[in-house]
Amino acid sequence: MSSISAVHIQSPHLADLVGKTPVCRIGEPFAPGGRAFWAKLEGANPGGLKDRPALHIVQRARARGELAPGAMLVDSSSGTFGLGLALAGIVHGHPVTVVSDPGMEAIVHGMLAAYGARIETVAEPHPAGGWQQARLDRVDELLRAHPDAYWARQYDNPDNVDAYAELAHELIVQVGRVDVLVCSVGTGGHSAGIIGVLRRFSPRTRLIGVDATGSTIFGQPARPRLMRGLGSSIRPRNVAYDAFDEVHWVAPHEAVWASRKLAATHYTTGGWSVGAVTVVASWCARVLPPHTRIVAIFPDGPARYYTTVFDDAYCAAHDLLGRPPAAEPEEIAHPGAAEVSRWTRCATVVSS
Repeated sequence: MSSISAVHIQSPHLADLVGKTPVCRIGEPFAPGGRAFWAKLEGANPGGLKDRPALHIVQRARARGELAPGAMLVDSSSGTFGLGLALAGIVHGHPVTVVSDPGMEAIVHGMLAAYGARIETVAEPHPAGGWQQARLDRVDELLRAHPDAYWARQYDNPDNVDAYAELAHELIVQVGRVDVLVCSVGTGGHSAGIIGVLRRFSPRTRLIGVDATGSTIFGQPARPRLMRGLGSSIRPRNVAYDAFDEVHWVAPHEAVWASRKLAATHYTTGGWSVGAVTVVASWCARVLPPHTRIVAIFPDGPARYYTTVFDDAYCAAHDLLGRPPAAEPEEIAHPGAAEVSRWTRCATVVSS
């Protein structure tokens, strides 16, 4: 008679579930036979890419004595950083308040509440700085009301940038040399943090930023935006403008097409940022020399986008269906040369 002996399984610390995410090769139909780019699947983290900076920011603040035991964590977020902050609050024993706006998806709002976070929703956009400035103004009010609270400051905290060193080292182990890195840009944290490490090993690594149409980060006028997670109506100080070799703007219908095509052909997919970086990374795979090693950062997975990117009624209402990106981007010589409304490339990167 055989018996099964008890096996002791060591339970990892909750924070250990973040990082060591996989990579996936993305080939046809996004690039012709034999060509491809690598996608770093940050959706494999419990909450997504921003689990990394949220944990790191809180750990560093505690180590420096800036964050007292049990003090409240607070920041502005459209979703992913809020989820990361909720994780950090559970790991380190801090209550969390996330300031957002009516565009936050219901599933994210519900999950933040389930994780014990308090959600403050601003009612109106700031007349000049849009929803992000309105959220930051509310954060300022909360800090005055709760002087012991700690503001994570994802838009300009250098710990946000430093948090991505580990991700860069993971890429070096997983794919070796990185010739081109393609990143969506919102706070600017992951593009700055990853490229800073990669260029220590390969100084010629190119960095391509992917922004949303209607975003002001790279010198376009601020307009209302459908896409969440990339783009901004303010200028985050973590954006390392000098590090970028070029910038591309992508429109919502182009991101939707790419995210849905990824789902149908690779199963691996995500939301607005994933679709936008796929448009640009696949173009790189088509036009750059065949052995160029291209890596795109996929910040999250598809779940939170079931009412937007993957909802036919929503997409039809916003005219997002059946409109694939052109084979080539439009080109402008300077971000101020024209206001863009579709996929557009610019090799001149400016900070204002």
